This record gives sequence, C-alpha cells and structure tokens, in this order.
Amino acid sequence: MTWLAATLPVLDLATDALGVLRSAARRAGATGPLVDDPLEPARVAAAFGSDRLLRIDGDPVAGFAPHSGFFATSDGWVRTHANYPHHRTRLLRLLDLPDDATRDDLAARLATCSARQVEDDAATTGAVVVRVRSEDEWRASAPGRAAAVGPLVRVEPRSPGPPAAFSGTRGGPAPLAGLRVLDLTRVIAGPVGTRTLALLGADVLRVDPPAPAEIAAQHLDTGQGKRTTVLDLRDRADHRRAQELLDAADVLVTGYRPGALEALGLRVPASVIRARVSAWGTDGPWSGRRGFDSVVQAATGIALVESPDGVTPGALPAQALDHATGYLLAAGVLDGLVDRSADGSGRDVSVSLARTAARLLDAPGRDPDPPPAAVPPASTTVTHAGVRTARPALPVDDYPAPAHPWGSDPPLWA
Repeated sequence: MTWLAATLPVLDLATDALGVLRSAARRAGATGPLVDDPLEPARVAAAFGSDRLLRIDGDPVAGFAPHSGFFATSDGWVRTHANYPHHRTRLLRLLDLPDDATRDDLAARLATCSARQVEDDAATTGAVVVRVRSEDEWRASAPGRAAAVGPLVRVEPRSPGPPAAFSGTRGGPAPLAGLRVLDLTRVIAGPVGTRTLALLGADVLRVDPPAPAEIAAQHLDTGQGKRTTVLDLRDRADHRRAQELLDAADVLVTGYRPGALEALGLRVPASVIRARVSAWGTDGPWSGRRGFDSVVQAATGIALVESPDGVTPGALPAQALDHATGYLLAAGVLDGLVDRSADGSGRDVSVSLARTAARLLDAPGRDPDPPPAAVPPASTTVTHAGVRTARPALPVDDYPAPAHPWGSDPPLWA
C-alpha cells in the first residue's frame, strides 16, 4: 500500500508485527475475525499512519513541534525531539538559548555545534537529541550491537509468588475479558499496545501524572477503548491509590526507562505480567537514554536510508517503529498471560524501538525508487464526535469506544 511507500519495507514490518500479535492471540484462545480474517493492506497502512489521517473538527494536527526535527551541525546532522514542553526547555537550556528562541534561532546555534558533543550533552541533561548516523556506523557501535541481538519480544519468568487470582485467558473474540491492565505509557508504542489489549477485552486503565499533560491530539489517536485517570505519585494519597490499583492488576505496562518505576516507589506483585517498552532496550550503553521513534530512526541509519538526496536525512512515512513495537508488546503480554496460567507466576516482557529498527534494516525487499504516497480510502477511517481516526489495523470494524478525554476517569477498576 503506497501510503507506507519507502525504501525500507514498512508495510512488511507492519503486517509481520500484526502476524506476531495474531499468533499470540490464538495461543491465548482468541477466535473470530480479529485473528481469522485476512488483513486489509489499506487498513494496516492507515492505522500505522494514523497521525497523518487524524482530524479534529476537520482540521489536521501537526505531528511535530517547531523545535523538533533535523538540524545541520558543524559536522553532520542531529535530530531533536521537543514535542513535550519539558524537553523543549531542556533543549534550549542545553544550547544556552532563551525560552522564546525560535526554530531559526535553534538552527543557527546548532550549525555551530558538534553533533557528537550535543548528543552526549543531551544524554546527561535530559534533552532528546541524537546524531544522525549511517546504518553501518550504527551497526558497528556498542548501542547498535546491543540492539541487534535477542528476540523481538522477550518474555522471561520472574520469581514465583502467590498464584494469581485470575491467571488465564478466556476463549472467543475477547480472550482478555476480566483481566486488568494498568497502563503507565505515553506517546505511541505503549498506548498502541494497551489499546490492542483493550480490543481483546481487557479493562485498561491509563494513569498519568498531572504534569506534563499528555499531548491532547496524541491521546485521541491512541486512547481508544481505555479509561484514563491522573494521579500524582508525589502525593501520599495518590501514591497509595496507585499501589492499590497495581496490587489488583493482572498486567502492568510501562514506558519508563530502567529503574524509573522503582524510583517512584511502586511495588510490582509477583503475579503481575510486567511489560516494558523502551527506545533503546534494557541492555547496552544506551539503555538509560530517552528516545522516540523519530530519534531512533535518525540514530540507527534509517533517516539516511530514506534520504531524498543521499545527504539530507529523511524519515519513514509513518511512526512505524512505534506502531510495530506496540503490537509486539501486546503479543508479549498475551504470551506472558498464557505462561502465567501454568504456574500463577508473573512474567517480564520487554520490547524496544531500536530492536524493531534493527529488524526493519535487516529485512529484504528494499525499493530504491518507491512510488509516491497515496492516501488510504475514507473507509479506513471512522469519526466520533468530530474526531476522525483510523480504524483498527486488525479486521474488526472499530474500537470498543473512542478515546475518553485525557484524565477524565476515576482511578478505579471497572
């Protein structure tokens, strides 16, 4: 489907990730169209490029803030990510720019900087900047080597604990009915994964801190089928409530870097499936670094593979690493739940954008002259209350419910 046309085989990545998910869903007892009907390439492409199809009261939504993107440096290129206000603030402070600095100001400052130095300094200050690399340079690097090994979806047993009150999955079109998923993720990959678990019948409750607030349009695009609440874990009562929710959960899904959950003081019960999505993986020298789909594309060589002229960095036609990794995350949770049904013990599930990127770079079928993009037909979208979003990539008509307004639900299980 040319909506995902690129040098790299993006549609193949999408269908492969969905295939992994559907296989896991069958093992969990799922039946019906969701796992049995053929995938529609146009629907798959629309779902992966959903941010470009999103309309709110008829208006498109900007995918990136002005201070996010590619910038030339004195010795190459960098990619920044400043969609969240705190990342924008850290980026400007890193470069000694005022809070009212424009994109042009940022470009002028970066043009005088070393890409390598800015990347290193960003990693220590909490800004999100990576140096654009070739794929060969990434493969030869320590973080690149770490991302190239191991399974796409890692599922590992944890120490045995008390048997789970509800260990197994149910058959039919909603095999996760009755299971509780606590969702501590943001942006795209994690929310896509938990949205998929909701589509399979789980009660998914997303919990966010009050600040920074989630980007509203982003939540409308990935929050379908879930409930959403706000808790401040620095507040004693809210922290206690979060622990109570976790104690009663079957699955915890996080997008935090290693160690961050422990720093928040939350205790994960032994029977809970703990699933983590990260940018760079849980091993290797970059495991503690922040990252997003766009910066992973830049660092791993994808941006130069997709370059329009061999020099200027380009990008995939969708946040495909995010979406594919989200479906892989959901597949790992399903397998973890099936495994738990045997002994009642929890499992650790992990996926990363960099590991998915390595799989895409290794895949056959590159097209050096891809066709121009063609917008998917209107039948691939659905509109609720003025919000137009893509239909599910899986062969079902729609999600259980549109996204609730962010933070609008009580911190309770259904």
